[in-house]
Amino acid sequence: MGATMKAFILGAGLGTRLRPLTERLPKPLVPVANRPLITYAFDHLIDELSVSEFMVNTHHCPDAYGLEFPQGKYREASLSFRHEPVLLDTAGGIDNIRDWLPAGEPFIVYNGDILTNLSLTKARQHHLASGNLVTLILRSEGDELRVGFDESNGKVVDLRGALRPDWSKRYQFTGIYFVSPEFLRFIRPGKIESVVLSFLAAIEAGEKIGGFLADEGQWSDLGERESYLDALSLVASEFEETRPGRLSAGAAVHETAKIDGVSSIGAGAEIGADVVISESAIWSGGKVESGSRLHRVVVRDGEIAAGDLANIDV
Repeated sequence: MGATMKAFILGAGLGTRLRPLTERLPKPLVPVANRPLITYAFDHLIDELSVSEFMVNTHHCPDAYGLEFPQGKYREASLSFRHEPVLLDTAGGIDNIRDWLPAGEPFIVYNGDILTNLSLTKARQHHLASGNLVTLILRSEGDELRVGFDESNGKVVDLRGALRPDWSKRYQFTGIYFVSPEFLRFIRPGKIESVVLSFLAAIEAGEKIGGFLADEGQWSDLGERESYLDALSLVASEFEETRPGRLSAGAAVHETAKIDGVSSIGAGAEIGADVVISESAIWSGGKVESGSRLHRVVVRDGEIAAGDLANIDV
């Protein structure tokens, strides 16, 4: 696999739970500590798996991807985008890129709205050694413990209670999975449906859909504003080596402003006199009027925040 490995990043969701932050941006491009969320996924995959080619499916605000990555590259890896005028769901999304997938080689699928530094290297080694058609990366704890997994044999036995609702031990699916090419026969061409149905079909056919527990490191789903804002602290503590800077060099911050060590201020932002900002994100081009106090507030590009604000988006 090595340097020729390909990764499919799921970027076509509507981001409805994160509105209004996603009104003008697809969720994977929402800035986290002054860089698009999806670039954390790119770095993770390049640094651990030497991924050299990425495919991102798009739907909501598709032009934003081209504006963010006009050269079609990230670092030395190539970026391709496959637009879905009608959302195809996860199995349909994979079906739609069959022509791009590596012939006869495994590839990785990675949700575009997660932030994690769990070990992909160990998971890849496990996938290649196990003979699994698919290996889901799992965690023992989480908000959605929906995957029935048998640790004794490494098999996934149930998803969403469809096959073994009585299975007691359940795990969090991280949104990352390795796929062997033989699995593609379980993805029905031309169908708009979840890949979970394909996983279940493979299990019922006696094929091995496996799991790999990855409890080390950090993992967060940034689907809602609370987890988005919590990610500011996560980046500050766990991703410092790749962080571009809490305060962008292109921001105009008054010398009397007080900004905590978690908040981020984007390029072109304007922060007035005597402003106090905590656990907040001021996007590029956002403005905070003098004397304002912000706590857990997001100020989007081109928007203005004024007064005492808490737990809202501007």
